[in-house]
Amino acid sequence: MKTLSVRDIIGPVMIGPSSSHTAGALRIALMTRQMLNAKPREVEFLLYGSFSHTYHGHGTDKALVAGMLGMAPDDERIRHSFELAQQEGLAFAFTPLPDTETRHPNTVDIVVTDEDGTHLTVRGESIGGGAAVISAINGVEVQLTGEHHSIVTEQRDVQGVLAHITACLNAANINIATVRLFRTKKGQTAYTVIETDEELPPALSDAILLNPNITAVNVIRSEKVDDESVHRVEEDQSNAIWHGRPLPSFDDVDFPDGASILAYCREHDLPLSDAICIRERAFLVRNGLHTDSTSKYLDEVLDVMRAAATGPLTEPRPSMGGLIGGEARKLMDLWESGEGLRDELMAKAAVYSMAVLETNASMGKIVAACTAGSSGVIPGVLFALQDTHGFSNARLHRALANAAAVGYLIARNATVSGAEGGCQAEVGSASAMAASAACELLGGAPEQCLGAASIALAGLLGLVCDPIAGLVEAPCQKRNATGAVNALVSAQIALAGCTDLVDFDQTVEAMYRVGRSLPFELRESALGGLAATPAACAFCESCSRQ
Repeated sequence: MKTLSVRDIIGPVMIGPSSSHTAGALRIALMTRQMLNAKPREVEFLLYGSFSHTYHGHGTDKALVAGMLGMAPDDERIRHSFELAQQEGLAFAFTPLPDTETRHPNTVDIVVTDEDGTHLTVRGESIGGGAAVISAINGVEVQLTGEHHSIVTEQRDVQGVLAHITACLNAANINIATVRLFRTKKGQTAYTVIETDEELPPALSDAILLNPNITAVNVIRSEKVDDESVHRVEEDQSNAIWHGRPLPSFDDVDFPDGASILAYCREHDLPLSDAICIRERAFLVRNGLHTDSTSKYLDEVLDVMRAAATGPLTEPRPSMGGLIGGEARKLMDLWESGEGLRDELMAKAAVYSMAVLETNASMGKIVAACTAGSSGVIPGVLFALQDTHGFSNARLHRALANAAAVGYLIARNATVSGAEGGCQAEVGSASAMAASAACELLGGAPEQCLGAASIALAGLLGLVCDPIAGLVEAPCQKRNATGAVNALVSAQIALAGCTDLVDFDQTVEAMYRVGRSLPFELRESALGGLAATPAACAFCESCSRQ
C-alpha cells in the first residue's frame, strides 16, 4: 500500500476539473512521455470504465494530451493542449471502450509512436486524488507510481542483468528505494522498475545500456521529489526533533486508524493537527527530506485556495461545459443586499465553496482537498470562519493539518474516489475533513474533532456521483456548498457534546461498504441519478436518451 503524506490529501495543486480524471490522467500520460526516447508523433488513447463515459466533460482528453506534451498537473496551458499538440505535430485520437472490463474504473491504454519510430503501449490507472499507477508496459504487468525518481529498463530475462543495473546505480552513488522485476515468462522480455532517492544523472542510462541484454532504459522523474519545497538534506540531528522533543520513528506514528491517533493525542496531550504533523515530519525524516517543507507547502496551499475562492466573486468565469458560472457572485449579492438568510457563517461558506467549483470547472488552478470535485468544501468552511471569527492564517494552517489527518484516515481505510465510492467518498470525505478542522479551530478536543467528522460523513452517507453530461459542474457545485454547511453543523453538534452512536472508524468502514455496493451507474459514470433524467440528458450531445 502506498504511504500517504499530507500532500496526497491536501493536494495536488492542479488545474481542474477532476483530480482523478484530469490530474491523474495527465500523470499517466506524462510518465508514458518520459518512457520515450524521442518526441511523440502519434498517440491513441483507449479509454475504459468511467474514463470512457466522461472523458470529454472531465477534461480527461485535454489532460492526456497535455501529459504527452510534458506538462505538469498545475500548468495553466492544459485547457489549450489540443491546439498546442497541433503546433507540435502530435496526432492524437480517443477510442472509448465502455463495455470492456478492467481492474480499475479509471483506466487508459496509451498507444504511442515516437519520432524514431518506436512503438510503446502503456496501461495506466488513476487511483484517486490525482495519484496514478502504470500497471502494464507493452503487455507486461508492472507497478510504477511516479512517487520517486525511477528507472525502467527493458531487457532479456537472463542472469546478470539485474546485477549490472544495480552496480551502475552503486557506482553513481544512487540509493535504491525499491526494485521490482516483471516478466511474462522466464527467458523472455522483462522490465525492471527501480525507484531511487536521488535524481538520476543523464550518463546513467548510457552506462546501463552497455549490457547487450538491455534494450531500453527510461528515466521517470517525480514531480513530488522535484517540488521546490521538498528537497533532500544531509543527515542532521535537528531533523529528528519536534518542538524540543525527540521525534518518534515513523512506524510508531503511522496511525492505521482513528483509534490509534486518538490514543496518541491523549498520551501526549496533542491536538490532531500536531499528531499528523509529527507523522509527516517522521515520514520526511525517514525519506531524507527537508522537514520544514510541510509548513511552506500548507502556506502555498492556502494562497491557491484563497485565489480560487475569491476570484469568481469579482470576475465570474463560465465553466468549460457551460452549465455553471456566476452562481457564487449571485450568492454574495444576495448576502450583501440584506435579503435571504442572514447567517454570515453559513452564507459565506456557501459562497466560497461554490466559487472554488466555478474556478475548478473553468479549468482554473485549485487544490484537490481531498479531490478536485470536492475542492470547495474545506476553503468554504475555513475562509467563512476566518471572516466571522477573525482566525489568523496561522490558525487556518493548523486547521488544514487537522483536515489532512481525517482525509488520511479515510483514504487509508476506504476511498476518496467518486469512481470507487460515489460522491459520499468525495464531498462526504471533504465535509468530514472540514468538520474536524472547524471543530479544532473552535476549541474542540481530538475526540470531538473525529466525532464531528463521523457526523458529517454519516450525514452524506450514500450520496451518489452523477455528474450531468459527465461534467464536474452540476450537481457538484451545489453539493460542495451542502458539504460545507453540513461540516459546520456537524462541528456544532460535536462541540455541544452530542456523541455519535457509531465511532469514526466504523463510519469510515460503513462508507466504504456503501460505496462498493453502489452500482456503476452511480459512481461517476454519468449514467444514473440526476445525470439520467430527461432534463440532464438534454445537455449531453452523445446521450441516446435525448
